[in-house]
Amino acid sequence: MAILFLLDGLLYQAALWIAPLLTDRGVLATPGLHLQLGLCWLLAFLVLDVYNPSKGIRWSQEGQRVFMASVLAGLMLAGLLYLSGGVLPRGVFIVQIGIAAILIWGYRIVLRLWHRWLRLRQERTHGVNRILVLGAGDIGVNFAREFINASWPGLELAGFLDDEPVRDSTASEPLPGIGILGTISNVTGVVTGYRIRSIVIALPRWEYSRIARLISELSELPVNVHVVPDYFDTAFFNFTVDTLGGIPVIGLREPAIDGFQRVVKRVVDLLLGALLVVCAAPLLAVVAAAIWLEDRGPVFYWTDRVGENREPFRMLKLRSMRVGAEALQEDVNETDEAGNVIHKQRDDPRVTRVGRFIRKYSVDELPNLWNVLKGEMSLVGPRPELPWLVDKYKPWQLKRFAVPQGMTGWWQVTGRSDKPMHLHTEDDIYYIQNHSLWLDLQIMWRTIAVVVRGRGAY
Repeated sequence: MAILFLLDGLLYQAALWIAPLLTDRGVLATPGLHLQLGLCWLLAFLVLDVYNPSKGIRWSQEGQRVFMASVLAGLMLAGLLYLSGGVLPRGVFIVQIGIAAILIWGYRIVLRLWHRWLRLRQERTHGVNRILVLGAGDIGVNFAREFINASWPGLELAGFLDDEPVRDSTASEPLPGIGILGTISNVTGVVTGYRIRSIVIALPRWEYSRIARLISELSELPVNVHVVPDYFDTAFFNFTVDTLGGIPVIGLREPAIDGFQRVVKRVVDLLLGALLVVCAAPLLAVVAAAIWLEDRGPVFYWTDRVGENREPFRMLKLRSMRVGAEALQEDVNETDEAGNVIHKQRDDPRVTRVGRFIRKYSVDELPNLWNVLKGEMSLVGPRPELPWLVDKYKPWQLKRFAVPQGMTGWWQVTGRSDKPMHLHTEDDIYYIQNHSLWLDLQIMWRTIAVVVRGRGAY
């Protein structure tokens, strides 16, 4: 990805040199214009998540993202030139966008064709890499379905082995055209008979001891062995295989947003966070005065929350309840018909008059910007949870702590208090699985409308 990033940047700059020559305008662009173009290109490609490998598996998907990013970079450059008073002939501007898109998409097609040629050459020499999946349950079927959708060249899914119930290839097909070839105990014969070169073990976590025996048995066969980690997926999003002191280990609490994406997210948090602090300062001053005048109590309120990787921190808010409200939490809590605790009530008697207003329009959360600047939170992410509610979480819900917790997020723009956060963790899981700078910007934009309408907040 780093090489693609560098090549894309160089080709974009080259397009700005070539365009004047093709349009009979021999005046080359100034260094300042090249810098502006570079900034627009960088932001456009990051916003559309062009460098996310999981979103460019198919050539058509990658082509669409490259084209849209090129157009977006051009529109941003046009706006920047207008604001700065810069000049770039329209013919040069249009040709530059076209050249950049053709060059970038063109060399990527060449790379794909080169990789395909290498795979075809390998297939002619060594044959197709046939894959056998041990386990036809949910784990195995989900793996196979994703594998088929990706359409990996040079790889072929031979079928499944499964013991419960014992079935043959004609009795049942977990997926159309992909049958069960026998029982797991017959793996050696199936590997030989079907010329299998790779095996994927997709058994549930309670089969751990059997997985260990299978790995030992398969080590004697000329096959590559892979394991789909069912257990780790129940509580963690990302994990890594590494060595620690020369010993192979699996890292379980690796961040779901890492590397370049994390740096970009942090830069956006710092820049926009600092800007919002300046813009919100007058409003905070007025609201702070109103809070103090109502009951002469503290203006700010520190609350314990759980952040990324379940790290505790103190979140800063404007006080919206009367002093000592925490001691009355048990009196306010209710339980729904499913036995779930509902800790926020629409007519909570502890909320002050000023508090009802600032809660409705989320003004009480503006001091969270302090936590954002400190790095304890992000502008966008799952909302930090109360520790005592985290203790009631099911293992799969802990996935929401795999990313920085945020001031706003997918849950906030799709329901807020109308959907109790701890009962709708799937919204946070959706955000983590689909994270990109573009999604963050969409959420921030939608947050404005949600806050203005005061929807779902109390």
